[in-house]
Parts: sequence; structure tokens; C-alpha cells
Amino acid sequence: MLLAFVLDAQGVAIVVALLVAAALIIALIARAAVGRRARKPPVELPAARVAAKLPAIEVALPPERLARERRARDELRAAQEGLAAAQARLATDPAAQAEVDRRRREVADAERKLDYERRKVSDAEEKARREAEAAARAQVEAAARAAEEARLSAERAAQEEARRKLAEAEGGRTLAEGLAKTRSGFMARINALVGAAKELDEATLSELEEILFSADVGVRTATHLLETVREKLKRRELSDLSRVKAALREEIERILSLGTGGPAGEAGHGGLPDLPAGSAPPQVVMVVGVNGTGKTTTVGKLAARLRWAGKSVILGAGDTFRAAAGEQLDVWADRAQVPIVRGKDGADPGAVLFDAVARAKAEGDQVVLCDTAGRLHTKANLMEELKRIRRTLEKAHPGAPQEVLLVVDATTGQNAIAQARQFHESLGVTGFVLTKLDGTAKGGVIIGICDELKIPVRYVGVGEKVADLKPFDPHEFVEALFG
Repeated sequence: MLLAFVLDAQGVAIVVALLVAAALIIALIARAAVGRRARKPPVELPAARVAAKLPAIEVALPPERLARERRARDELRAAQEGLAAAQARLATDPAAQAEVDRRRREVADAERKLDYERRKVSDAEEKARREAEAAARAQVEAAARAAEEARLSAERAAQEEARRKLAEAEGGRTLAEGLAKTRSGFMARINALVGAAKELDEATLSELEEILFSADVGVRTATHLLETVREKLKRRELSDLSRVKAALREEIERILSLGTGGPAGEAGHGGLPDLPAGSAPPQVVMVVGVNGTGKTTTVGKLAARLRWAGKSVILGAGDTFRAAAGEQLDVWADRAQVPIVRGKDGADPGAVLFDAVARAKAEGDQVVLCDTAGRLHTKANLMEELKRIRRTLEKAHPGAPQEVLLVVDATTGQNAIAQARQFHESLGVTGFVLTKLDGTAKGGVIIGICDELKIPVRYVGVGEKVADLKPFDPHEFVEALFG
């Protein structure tokens, strides 16, 4: 029984030993397989690719190093010749064995010296090659940088030339040309009155009153201008009709200057104002107005002007109700080379404009021009929609919109004043754009708007070209009007 137990224990030990051996063999096989799979062909390093582009390099080794190698080679040759001569004497003179042994030591020393000098030459050659390759690489990179700078410079020059040609093509009209019809109406009648050399009596003042009331400046403004003339007459500051024209000119310029009497900038006229100090960009401009005033065209022209001024601009196509509006703004975006955010026809305009502001913030654009659908100022529900859009812009960017531009069609005459008043009460208009001045004799409406609402005029439109959207300047306007 004891013998059986011993035999069973030996069998178990043998089995365990076999299992351990099998496990070791499997582990070795797996390791070898992994090692084979891990071996990959060497990857070409970027430096190798760069070196492949470098020109053939000739390396000049230091002359003193080459001279030392030549001396070592000559010494080895002399030692080998001395050994050969000693061995030849050994054949006839056994006493020459000592000399043979000495010559063999000299050859061994000369071989070691030559091997050392060859390694030094090889090291010098490798160092010189590395330095030459580094210099060649630096030269190639400098040439590449110069070529890239030349390409960018040529590209900038081409862009500048394209902008110059576009500016020439978009030269536009002068303000005096744009106000030709207004001068031929309102101002022509005043000039005729002055040129008639009449007495400055009550009949003449009645005729002047009729001219002013028919000039589309509005009843309030016409009354104010007439009272100014009468007041100056009472103070005996006006002696003849020519002085009346000068007095009207002076008072109209004061009205257009919003009472500041100074430059356009003091009254807020003349283009978009800069963001207030401490305000984070973008500057959000909400463009509103009734149908047909030229809002979308104004947005496109303004985008081009701002782009020319070096500002980054993005357009928001908030007029989603008029099918052609988005396409029209797309054309202007291409023309001005600025991005545009559009939604589907009938989409929520607030959502589209929210996305435009969000994109401007993400991409660091400076100005967002928000087009909106035309709204009849007499429709309360439509004006409420504009108020909702304004609140949406405020959510998209605190403080937005920093500018609410009302686009007014000059051809509507005194009705433009009623529109401006209604939009201002609903939205808090911060600036006006008066369009189509070149197509009407009712340009005097701008005097009534400034007099009644005291809100600055940012731009006036006197034609179809981009340059025909002109920053408003009261003095220049009066000069062109009274011409």
C-alpha cells in the first residue's frame, strides 16, 4: 500500500513537470510570434525625406587630417617593406630573426596608427557632411520661405488691385449729383423767389411759407423755419431776400447737426459708430424698415463698405418670408466677400439671426448685419415680431443690438417721418439710412426727420453702386442742396 502511494506521488510529479514544460514552450512560441509581428520595415523619417530633396553635397575635409592619414599610410608601407627585407635576410641568416620580430611590431603599430587616422578622417567627413547638410537645409528652407512670402505678397497685391479696380468701378455719384432732383424742386423755387428781387413783405413771406410747406420737410419743421425767418426780420437781421436764403441755409444746417452746430461726428452722423469702450464684439446691427425701402440692398452695400474698411463682417438673412430676399443677400455676400447665415424659407427669423451672432462670436467677426423682413409700421402684430427679434439678439449677445438702423425711402416724402416716429417708439431707433435720394425731389424729408426725432442719419443713398451709400455729413449735404 505504501509502495502504491509512492508510485502515485511520482506520477503526479511527472504530470506536473510535463504541464510546466508545456506552458514554458507555449510561452516561448508566443513570444517569438509577437516578436516577428512587431518587426516592421524602418519608417522613413522626415529628415530623410528632407535630405532627399537636398542637392548633392560635396564635403571638403580638413587638409591637416588628410595629411596625417597619408603619413600614416606611408609609414605602414615603409614598415611593411622593412619587414619584407628582414624576412628575406632571415632565409640566409638565422640571426635576422630579432630584426624580423622588431619589424613585425613596427607594422602592427603602423596599422593601428593608420586605422586610428582613418577613423578620425571618417569622423571629420561625417561632421563636415552634417554641417553641410544643415547649411543646405537652411538654404532650402530660406528659399522656400522667400518663395512663400513672394507668393503671399503677389496674392495680396492681386487682392489690392482687385479692390482698387472694384472701387473704381463702384466710384458712384457725388452727393450733389444725387440731390439734383431735390435742388430742381424745393431749392429751385427758393432761388426763383430770391431772384425775383421782390420786396421782403408779407406777400413774399406767404410765398416762402408755401414753398416750405410743399418741400416735404414736415409741417412742424416748415413752421419752425418760417418762424426763424420772421424772428430775424423783427431783429432787422434780414435786409433782402438773399439774406433770407442764407438764414434758411444756416438754420437747416443747425437742424441737421441735431443742434450741436459742430462736425458730423458730434451729432452721431456719418457711418456706424464704434463699439463703446469695454464692450465685447461683435457689433450687432439690426436693419429695419417698411417693405420696399431697400433694406437688403443697404445691408449688402454696408457690408462691402465695412469690408473695404478692413472689418470682418457676417450677414444674417433674417428676412425669411420673402423668397427672393435670401438669394438677394447671397449675391451681396459674394460681392462683398463676406459669410452669410441663412435659414430655410419661412424659418424663424429670430433663430437665424441668433445663429449668425453665435457664429460671429465663435469666429471672432467684428460686425453682424441683421436683415429683417419689411414691416408696415401701422401693423401692431408685425412690430411686436420685430421686438421679439430684438430680444432674441439680446439673448445671443448681451447689449445687442448695439445699433438699430431704420431704412427710409426718400420718395415717400412726409410719410417717412411717420414711419420713423412709429419705429422709434417701438424699437428705439439709433440711426437712419435715407435711400433713393437720387430718384426724388423730396430729399427735404431728411430735415424733418432730424428736426422732429433728433436721431442721427448714418448714411444716405444716391444710386445703385456701393459707393453711392455715403456717410451723412450735414455740412456737405447743405452745400450740395444749396449748391
